[in-house]
Amino acid sequence: MPLSDTECRNAKPGAKSVKLFDGGGLYLEVSPAGGKLWRLKYRFAGKEKRLALGAYPEVPLAGRKDADNGKRIRGARDLRDDAKRLLAEGLDPGQQKRQEKLRRVAAAADSFDALAREWLQRQTVWTADYRDLTLRRFERDVFPWIGPRPISDIKPFELLAVLKRIEERGAVETAHRAFQMVGKVFRYAVGAGRAERDITTDIRGQLRPWKKEHHAAITNTDGVGELLRAIDGYAGSVIVVAALRLAALLFVRPGELRRAEWVEIDLDAAEWRIPAAKMKMRRAHLVPLSTQSVAALRELQPLTGHRRYVFPGERSPLRPMSENTVNAALRRLGFDGDQMTGHGFRAMARTLLAENGWNPEVIERQLAHKAAGAMGEAYDRTQFLPERRRMMQAWADYLDVLRQRRKVIAGDFGRTAA
Repeated sequence: MPLSDTECRNAKPGAKSVKLFDGGGLYLEVSPAGGKLWRLKYRFAGKEKRLALGAYPEVPLAGRKDADNGKRIRGARDLRDDAKRLLAEGLDPGQQKRQEKLRRVAAAADSFDALAREWLQRQTVWTADYRDLTLRRFERDVFPWIGPRPISDIKPFELLAVLKRIEERGAVETAHRAFQMVGKVFRYAVGAGRAERDITTDIRGQLRPWKKEHHAAITNTDGVGELLRAIDGYAGSVIVVAALRLAALLFVRPGELRRAEWVEIDLDAAEWRIPAAKMKMRRAHLVPLSTQSVAALRELQPLTGHRRYVFPGERSPLRPMSENTVNAALRRLGFDGDQMTGHGFRAMARTLLAENGWNPEVIERQLAHKAAGAMGEAYDRTQFLPERRRMMQAWADYLDVLRQRRKVIAGDFGRTAA
């Protein structure tokens, strides 16, 4: 006699498993612990087998409509009938269930979400902070729409719709950055043999044009702190790490930094005197060195102090490091060209120094910019030198504060020229 829902609901556990049969091989098995599982007994190729159909009451006896959304909830009898149809076609329902589970597992492993997370974990030269930031961008702007989809099933027009949604809220730069990151995930999937091609090539040029700054720079305090921590965690050459740290501390032009020579630097006097021939304006320049800058240079001196250049090239130590070295290191750390460049350290310092009350003329002189009018003609490398020394030390101390995620107290860093 067929079961009723009341019998299923009121079934009590015993010392051993209790089986309540419904018909057609379907029965409810009540374990001694009280769990209730639907099972189907059937024969295939002359052998008796069992198929698990789910737990009661999540899987009801008979199918019904969900009171909340109106969708049909399939019952144990529906699942039994499905299995009987497979048997009629000469297929083993148990084997079909296992294959379907494998397909779901494979699809989940090759979903855009899974591949993006896998790709992120492989960015070992990135800091944990930057990986987390990139993941949050994916979770906010991309995963909700295409995350669960197998990457090979995603169509160009679907991806474009995701990017357009970002663009429509006015975040054009973010849309372009998402486009770049999605493309990297697709190329990773192609290389891993889990996607046929990078579909971002089909929608290139479809986003609203975004004109990036010539020299991208990070100018907010949280971003600067993240950048400094990323530099500290850089897994590359010690010489490159020193170049990155000094680029932040000294904010000279990239060409001036990479061509620095030990003969120009007086660590005891804490000064770097750059000859006019190396300067953009062809005027000699003096860079006061903070205690942090001197420490970084002393740490580097045993490695390169016997050579001409402070930052010798990797291939030829008789030449300065490549002009692309610092930018390439920033890329490896996860900072795209539209976020930060070697030249961007100058804009970073200029912005934050000005925001903290330092005299613009002092800042411009330290940047070796030509002043307007008579001041420009009267340029002298020692102009504002006492104040510049104070500013460079205060700047180095300020970077230490941002690196350590400490709050800057108003007035601690801001100064005006004497």
